[in-house]
Amino acid sequence: MKHIPKPGWAAKAAHLALFLLLAFNPVTAPDRAAAQQQTFEPRIEEPEEFPDFPGREDTFYSCSACHNFSLVARQSMSRERWDGILNLMAERHGMAEVKGKDREAILDYLEKAFPQSDAPRGWQNPFLNR
Repeated sequence: MKHIPKPGWAAKAAHLALFLLLAFNPVTAPDRAAAQQQTFEPRIEEPEEFPDFPGREDTFYSCSACHNFSLVARQSMSRERWDGILNLMAERHGMAEVKGKDREAILDYLEKAFPQSDAPRGWQNPFLNR
């Protein structure tokens, strides 16, 4: 059986030199200016971008006071689930509690604009038998 020696300091130094050459070589180093251009820029949303039903503006401004309205638009829930979400936002996140006609108007809008769907959402396991 042939004995294979462990790499010595010369081999380790050569690996380090190669790493430094590749990491800091202007040809192979990542373009920092290009990386800065790819940063996230928030986009201003307008109520008119979303389904036109009564209560759209009230719902839009109520929700977008804390987060992007696109987050709401990606959901599809029953009226009961939307109602629970309003409770959750008030209890856990400090949203002002919405009551009475205002709450009904928001729930009416959410139920019509983003109704419950049986369509699969999010990542689906391709190996599941459906």
